[in-house]
Amino acid sequence: MQRVLTQRAVLLIAALMLLGSVFSAAFAQDKITLRLSTPATETDQRSVSLETVFGPAVADFANYEPHYNASLVAQGSELEAIASGDLEMSITSAQELATFFPEFSIFATGYVHQSAEHQVRVFNDPLMDPFKQKVEDELGVKLLAVMYLGRRHVNLRFPRSEKNIMTPEDLAGVNLRMPGTDAWQFLGKALGANPTPMAFTEVYTALQTGSVDGQDNPLPTVVDSKFYEVTKQISLTSHLVDLNYIAFSKEVWDSLSPEQQAIVQQAAEDAAEAGRQAQLQKEEELVAFLEEQGLEIYEPDLKAFREHVQAQYVGSEFAESWPEGVLDAINALGDN
Repeated sequence: MQRVLTQRAVLLIAALMLLGSVFSAAFAQDKITLRLSTPATETDQRSVSLETVFGPAVADFANYEPHYNASLVAQGSELEAIASGDLEMSITSAQELATFFPEFSIFATGYVHQSAEHQVRVFNDPLMDPFKQKVEDELGVKLLAVMYLGRRHVNLRFPRSEKNIMTPEDLAGVNLRMPGTDAWQFLGKALGANPTPMAFTEVYTALQTGSVDGQDNPLPTVVDSKFYEVTKQISLTSHLVDLNYIAFSKEVWDSLSPEQQAIVQQAAEDAAEAGRQAQLQKEEELVAFLEEQGLEIYEPDLKAFREHVQAQYVGSEFAESWPEGVLDAINALGDN
């Protein structure tokens, strides 16, 4: 009799284990897949923060599946892929959003954002609500958080003793290489310089030979491209504090429970903050590195630059799509 009971117990345990496996498999199958397509590399701060922070945070109900180097969706096509239901997530820029909604160009304009912290205040302010809502309603994309890319500065080949760049007037006559689009060339003129369009691959030689007096880029680019070898100073103009947004499928968002939505939202914000702090630390470390290479690095009169540049935009074709009062509201949230 005891042996029969033992056999039954063994069979019951086996049945329970099998049932548990079935439930586990069913649960696993119920997980949603969140594919992210980005042109960034896997070592990019944005990629790292999403993989190490966002992915684990949503793991109970979602499989986070990143695809780097535009290997899943061609660069520039991510928003359309989300809109058509062929992609769940991407990292998008204000410039990309402006191709659908011209008013987003304000967030890609010189001196609109003053710092990484200012970007967050602007994104979380009610002034952003109409922008976010329009993207959701017309494109089916939900913007979850803002990610910090870095600040662009003026990097010059001559020493500070020859020309000290403290105000826009100091850039008069300076041939500053800027990207070739109309918007970039306008920014160069607004800074006070003589903007010179040139392919990025030609910049090092142009600085070396004096074909241009300087270039503008974030500090990581100055280091990665070794521009510090052929330049003498960096004026920390911070004329563009660049950003990306974490873009999420509105259709997928609506399929989640309120609890899951809260987890996804918090995970995106936490990932953005982790990436932001890592990038800020990297920029700080690069200042020390560049100074060790002999470059003079200093902060100009940012108020003078900001007022001068914004005055150039007001009334220009680039500001025609900006909603009335938004620029003032953004400035009111500024650091000073």
